[in-house]
Amino acid sequence: MAQAEFKKGDYVVYPAHGVGEVQAIEKQTFGDQELELVVVKFEKNRMTLRIPLDKVDISGLRKLSSKKEMDKIVGIIKEAPQSKRMIWSRRAQMYEDKINSGNPENVAEVVRDLYRNVKKDEQSFSERQIYQKALERLSSEYATIMKLDLDKANLKLEKVMENSPERQVSEESSEETLEDEL
Repeated sequence: MAQAEFKKGDYVVYPAHGVGEVQAIEKQTFGDQELELVVVKFEKNRMTLRIPLDKVDISGLRKLSSKKEMDKIVGIIKEAPQSKRMIWSRRAQMYEDKINSGNPENVAEVVRDLYRNVKKDEQSFSERQIYQKALERLSSEYATIMKLDLDKANLKLEKVMENSPERQVSEESSEETLEDEL
């Protein structure tokens, strides 16, 4: 990626930490080597990250999604959850890999698949942790794009899932299947 792609004040997404703000593009000397670095501050974590410009691609640092891309991502969380028939440890690793990929569509899939209606379903501790991590990553990007605070973004995304007709049909059919088995 070229230096021109990032400038001071841009909001960016780093896969392992979520949304941050570019503080500067600076040159620093390490030994006898000079590097150009993107300096990104993550307010929530009170952390600053410096990434060499020539390593930006492999680091996964990217610009925020556009509003149009975010609409597509919101469409993903409206879909019925995809049931995976594999042991939890493998599914958990798959979900972690999707979250850490930095791809917002992958993160949305994790949110969609692990969302549980508070009134109906219980989640294990580890499911809740992974869900919260994915929701935080997705909602922080959504909040920044839509200029909302994080809590409002969380509520809005969860409301979208709760009111999704596809999800409701999926939940009704799974309840019928469960009743048939009993």
